[in-house]
Formats: sequence, structure tokens, C-alpha cells
Amino acid sequence: MTRIMNDAETHALLSAGRIGRLGCIFESEPYVLPLNYVFDDGSIYSHSLPGRKINALRIHPRACLQVDEMTDDLHWRSVIAFGNFEEIVDHLERANILRKLLKRFPLLTPVESLVVQDAAPPELVVFRIRVDRTTGVAED
Repeated sequence: MTRIMNDAETHALLSAGRIGRLGCIFESEPYVLPLNYVFDDGSIYSHSLPGRKINALRIHPRACLQVDEMTDDLHWRSVIAFGNFEEIVDHLERANILRKLLKRFPLLTPVESLVVQDAAPPELVVFRIRVDRTTGVAED
């Protein structure tokens, strides 16, 4: 039976998730792409090199992240977290977020290996989506 998830359940799924689908607006159209993330203290944290995603979020900071967990066709949960994109520019905060991301995703891309060597490219964008609302449904 499908049911609505409460806030504690949606936050638990966001915390447990590792990959979600980021939704934003690019050139007046929806743009959705996979995103590795960490959910902590009410925000979704990630990083990226500049490109379409960052350009889109800078122009239209309202975004969402959809995360799901499927056991089988009759047992699944799905959450959408809505919030606003913010770049993290404070050096200490950036370093803290990058440590959390690297702990969770140590081998994903060459960007991570540069960060491990303390040589993160200066154009690396560290960001959060400050979540202000979640919705979720589950089939138990």
C-alpha cells in the first residue's frame, strides 16, 4: 500500500542515499542529472567543475533532488527535497564539506584525487542545496 512519508523518514532516506537526480532549469527547460551527494544538517552538499549544471543553478538557484530506494516492485521509497543552491566560498567550510564528500566517495573522479592531494582546482565549485521542504512516498 502506498503511503506518504513523514519528515523523519524523508530525511533518513536522504541521509542514507548516495546518488540522487538533481532537477534544475537550464535555458527555460527542465534539466535532470545524477548527483553524488552528502545530506547533512538539513542541506545537500556536492561539488562540480563549472559547466551546464553550475551555470543553470547560478541563474535559477531553486532546485530539487530526487532519491529513491527500491527493494522490489512492491517495496520502495522515493523522496524529493526542494531548496536553494548556494556556493560555499569560505575556505574552512569548503574544506570540511570536501572531507565529508571524499570520505563517502573516495574514488569517483579525477577531481576527487586532486582534492585528496590538496591541489583542488581553483574552479572547483563546492555547493549546497539548503533544503526547505521534502515530500516522500513509500510502498511497504
